[in-house]
Amino acid sequence: MSIQKVFGSWKSDLPSSVVVALVALPLCLGVALASGAPLVSGLIAGIVGGIVVGFFSKSPLSVSGPAAGLTVIVLGAIESLPTYQAFAAAVVVAGVLQMLFAVTRAGIASEFVPSSVITGMLTAIGLILILKQLPHAIGYDGEYEGSFEFFQSDGANTFSAIVAAVRQGITPGALLISVISLAFLFWWDKARPKDGFWRYLPGPLVVVVFGVTANLLFGQFAPGLAVEPQHLVQVPVAKSIADIDTFLQFPDFTMLANGKVWVVAATLAIVASLESLLSVKAVDELDPRRRITDKNRELMAQGIGNMTSGLLGGLPVTSVIVRSSANVESGAETKLSTMLHGAWLLLSVLIIPAVLNLIPLAALAAVLIATGYKLAKPSLFVQRYQQGWTQFVPFLVTVLAILFTDLLIGIVIGLGVGFAFAIGRNFRPAITFACDGSDCLIRARRNLYFIHKYELQKALTAVPDNRNLMIDLSSTNYVDLDNIDIINAFIKGASYRGISIVVRGDIAERTAPMIQAPTLQVGFA
Repeated sequence: MSIQKVFGSWKSDLPSSVVVALVALPLCLGVALASGAPLVSGLIAGIVGGIVVGFFSKSPLSVSGPAAGLTVIVLGAIESLPTYQAFAAAVVVAGVLQMLFAVTRAGIASEFVPSSVITGMLTAIGLILILKQLPHAIGYDGEYEGSFEFFQSDGANTFSAIVAAVRQGITPGALLISVISLAFLFWWDKARPKDGFWRYLPGPLVVVVFGVTANLLFGQFAPGLAVEPQHLVQVPVAKSIADIDTFLQFPDFTMLANGKVWVVAATLAIVASLESLLSVKAVDELDPRRRITDKNRELMAQGIGNMTSGLLGGLPVTSVIVRSSANVESGAETKLSTMLHGAWLLLSVLIIPAVLNLIPLAALAAVLIATGYKLAKPSLFVQRYQQGWTQFVPFLVTVLAILFTDLLIGIVIGLGVGFAFAIGRNFRPAITFACDGSDCLIRARRNLYFIHKYELQKALTAVPDNRNLMIDLSSTNYVDLDNIDIINAFIKGASYRGISIVVRGDIAERTAPMIQAPTLQVGFA
């Protein structure tokens, strides 16, 4: 890729990368905390997901990092393996397996996911962001940042956590910061200038600077409003650059003799690949330019990313829709934004970790709530409803399933319903049959597959003797061999019943050599 192509949109990608980094920072830490892993492992995964996966991926807007959808799997794996270093080795092996998936072109599987399920996934994530961030917005941090499960680790659920947060007491300073931040973000989306310097100013960066400044002022002049340290970002701080090495836990490849490591690796590879493919497909639909990502290349990039993350002791990475949607909404145009976000995470952790630890979670909650609203606008429900029940039901089921379970289980349920409706559509009548005097018509309204054999056979059987029959295939692009055999069989017996046949349509011309009825009155109109 040329330098001009990479840096040609830097004016848009640079501010977008800052927004994504601000969104990614608490999520990296939260996912690591929920996974029972060292906090630095989440930061490593975020940095690798940005720089390494961003470099090798051909997706212009997807952003990778540690994923909330893997927390249960990662937590169970870390607990079941002898050491964290054994888990890191499993992450490396998972990366190798993903690269093998890419070579075998497994990425094509994502192309069969119904769009209604993809839209439902995006909408559900938007709703979850809003609901999960409300407690953080009022100063209650009972659950980790980035949680997507309905049932939380503390026994509460998404809704009861909000009630518990209100009952425990609202932190006035946190509420003030989040309300003002949200108001600014929604206002800035409408009021931001279309040209000039100010159009490049990221709203979330303003919100974070405001949150830090406001909390420092609270501490100086209104201590009762100050946000307590446990409600601030908590990045591990090294006393010196040399001390950073003590945070890293490198893989122990001698543990590859342990069969559990391979089971964990295979599980991570399959689930991470599925989540990445669905996320990238969703991001392609969000892309204003509707660019299509090479899914097999994406699997290769994810595999390289997981190998790198595992070698450094990081968590497994996937393409993550929250960060990716923030990237899209903030105006990114190329993958330079993704790579820069990883660089900002790296530099900030190395140079200014103490400054990062001044950021109130309430300010970041406002950013995530605004992002969630953009993903789950009420107009999306109206649009899907207007498209009919075959689109609306899978969409709504996916939303509710993800909302009341977790991301992966919800997607599986949504896919099941989506495929059921897709099959159901194919079982609707595909054949029209009518007779007017001595003329009869059999018309295929869409492509004919093996599931339409009975319907076609029934229509042909209903044709009376001594009639002129037209078989109209002009609305089809494909007729499978089973249905061609049925048509051939009918043609062979038609002369005995006094039936003359004409087959119409481009598909008929293409299949003509396969129709073996040289002595019959068969034409192609």
